[in-house]
Amino acid sequence: MPIREKFEVDLKELQRKLKELGTFTHYSLIKSLKALETKDINLALEVMEEDTKANILEEEINDFAIWLIAKQQPVSIDLRRIIGVIKIATDVERIADFSVNIAKSTIRIGKEGKIGPVESIRKMHQLTLEMLELSLAAFIEEDVEKAKKVASMDDQVDELYGQTILHYLENHEGTPESLSETTQLSFVCRYLERAADHCTNIAESAYYLVKGRRYDLNS
Repeated sequence: MPIREKFEVDLKELQRKLKELGTFTHYSLIKSLKALETKDINLALEVMEEDTKANILEEEINDFAIWLIAKQQPVSIDLRRIIGVIKIATDVERIADFSVNIAKSTIRIGKEGKIGPVESIRKMHQLTLEMLELSLAAFIEEDVEKAKKVASMDDQVDELYGQTILHYLENHEGTPESLSETTQLSFVCRYLERAADHCTNIAESAYYLVKGRRYDLNS
């Protein structure tokens, strides 16, 4: 097999591993919110126990990428593709960590929690899922228009974050129990807002891949 053709095969394998990490993280986010909404402690524990897979996948991606750089000594856009995958894998693994944090908040709230997530949390969650999928597609397909869309969606998440925190501050009952639950749900909002920021980081990596310069899409 010609050297260039072998490189393309290896690069596609690297991207496949990144997609696998993205898919795992996508479903981890789904399960974490389901656990929160249904007060399913066992499901929350499952999210936590499965998180090692995200760590293993990130390590595999980094090892494969470093091996590819050492073997092929890529330059220009090829090097940006590989470095981009390394950076994105870190962002995606961090999003998986936020799923674990949501699961931990679910356990701290427990089965007796009475407040529950409001609709704006569900909207933040759905936007974050869409941003994750879209930002990864922007990088793999080298599509800056999709990257731009991720940035605009991040603004929506930020707005919902502010609205949701205000809602919980204004509506908690003032008892120690309600204060504890309100605090955990506020943390959940923060985890989703930070996860969306990491999706924006991925979109910025897509910009860098295509344009060859850094853009701050969070500004």
